[in-house]
Amino acid sequence: MSERWYRRLDAAMPQTLMGRMSVALVLAVILSQLVGNWIWSGQGRATAELETTSAAESVANSAAAEVRFFRSLPASYHPTIIQQFRDMGGTRFFATINRAPTRFTELQGQRLAALAIQHVNTTLKATMPAVRDLRVAFAWPDQLQVSDGVIITDLPDNWVRHITLSKEKPAPILVIQCELAPGHWLLLATLMPNPYFLEGGQWLTSERLLLQGVTLAFVLAVAIFVVRWSTYPLAELSHAAEAFGRGEPMPALPRMGSKEFLSTARAFDEMQARIRGYIDDRERLFIGISHDLRTPIMRLKLRAELLDEDAAREEFHEDLDELDAMVKAALQHVRDNTIHENLTAIRLDALIGRMARDARLAGHHVSYADSGLSVAAKPVAFKRVIGNLLDNALHYGTRAEISAYPVGDRIVIEIRDHGPGVPPEALDLLFEPYVRLDHGRSRNNGGMGLGLGIARWLLQSMGGKLRLHNHADGGLVASIEIASSDQQLRAPSVK
Repeated sequence: MSERWYRRLDAAMPQTLMGRMSVALVLAVILSQLVGNWIWSGQGRATAELETTSAAESVANSAAAEVRFFRSLPASYHPTIIQQFRDMGGTRFFATINRAPTRFTELQGQRLAALAIQHVNTTLKATMPAVRDLRVAFAWPDQLQVSDGVIITDLPDNWVRHITLSKEKPAPILVIQCELAPGHWLLLATLMPNPYFLEGGQWLTSERLLLQGVTLAFVLAVAIFVVRWSTYPLAELSHAAEAFGRGEPMPALPRMGSKEFLSTARAFDEMQARIRGYIDDRERLFIGISHDLRTPIMRLKLRAELLDEDAAREEFHEDLDELDAMVKAALQHVRDNTIHENLTAIRLDALIGRMARDARLAGHHVSYADSGLSVAAKPVAFKRVIGNLLDNALHYGTRAEISAYPVGDRIVIEIRDHGPGVPPEALDLLFEPYVRLDHGRSRNNGGMGLGLGIARWLLQSMGGKLRLHNHADGGLVASIEIASSDQQLRAPSVK
C-alpha cells in the first residue's frame, strides 16, 4: 500500500487511539459476521434445496397414488369418496372435482417453491404418463380458490384442518390439478411435510439480525472498555509530557497498565529527572561563571585605569564592557528560559498601552489602538516577549506600530518597525543566538542577538507562535499568534 493510501486512511480514521481501535474491532466483527453469514447461507441453501427436493418427491408420489385411486373408480363414485374424505379424514389431501381447472393467484418469486413444483411435475409425469393435463402451483390460503367463487379458508374447519394453519402465520399450499376425463378435473391441495420450508432459503431473518446486532453491541462495549482501560495510562503519560514541556509541575504517572507501559513510564521518569538535572546544572554553571568572571573583569577595569595612554585605556574599557555585557546577556538568557508561571487572562490594552506610553516618554514614536482583546499567557514571560520585540523595533526602525486583532479563537499581535527590513533568506537566522545582521550592529552595538530567540521560546511555552516578515511598505513585522483568554490552552512542549 502506497504512502498516499496510508495518508487517506489516517485522515479518515478517528484521531484518538481508542477511536481507531474501536473502529478496527467493529469492522473486524462485522466482516467476520458477513463471511460467516455467507458460508452459513450457502450451506443452508444446499440443505434447504435437498430437503425440498426430497419432500416434493414424497408429496408427488402420494398425489400420484391419490390420482390413480380416483381414476380406478367410476366418475359417479367420486363425490361420495370425496365426502367420506372430508368427514372421516384418512388422507393428507383436500380433494374436489371441478368442471375446469380453477384459477387463483399463484405464489411467484420463490426459489424453493419453483424447485418443489419442478420436482412434483417431473415425478407425476414419470409415474402417470397417461394423465392428459397436469398443473402444479403454490398459493396462499386466503388466495386459493378451490371451486367457482369458493376460497379454501371459507370451507368448514373439519374439511381443511389438515392443510391450513393459523391465520397469524399461514403456510403456502401445494395445488395439483389434473384432468381425469373431459370436463372432470381433480384438484388436490396439501401442505409440504415442512409447511414453512420457504424460510429455509432466507439467510437474513429478523431473529438472526437481532442476534448479530446484540453480539456486535456486546463486542463493541467490551472493546471500548478494554481499549479505554489500556489507553488511559498513555493519555496520562501524554499529559505529563506536555506539563513537563511547559515547565509546569508534572502529575504522577499511574502505576498500572501493561508491562510495556510501566517500562515506558519508568524510562520517562528517569529521562525527566536527567533533564531537570541538566537544567539545574546549566543554571548553576552560568551563575558560577557570571559570579567568577565579574571579579576579574572589575580588576581588569581598575588596572586599565592605570594605563598612561588614553587610546589604549579606552580600548581596554570597550573590550571589558563587551565581555561584561556578554556575561549578563548569557545569564539573562538562562533565567528567561526558566520562568515558571501559570496561564492567566491578560488585557492587551492595559499591558501594551502602558509599554507604549513609557516608550513615548523616553522620546520614541510608538502607536497602538485599543482592541479590547485579552490573551491567555504567562504575565511576566508575555511582558518580556512584547518588550523584546518593541525594543528591537525601536532600535532598528524610526518608529513602531502595534496592532491586535482576532483570527478565529486566536489573537494576532503585530509589531512593525519602519526600518530597512531584513533579506528574506535571513529571517529564520534572526532567531538563532548571537546572530546579528550588519544593519543591527550599526544601529545597536549593545545588543547580543538573543532577544528574538528568547521571545519565540517563551511564546512556544505558552502555546503561541512568533513569525517575522517584511512589510509591503517597508520595515519588519513581528507577528505573534496566541490563544484568546476565552479558549482553553494546550500549549505544546518545547522542541
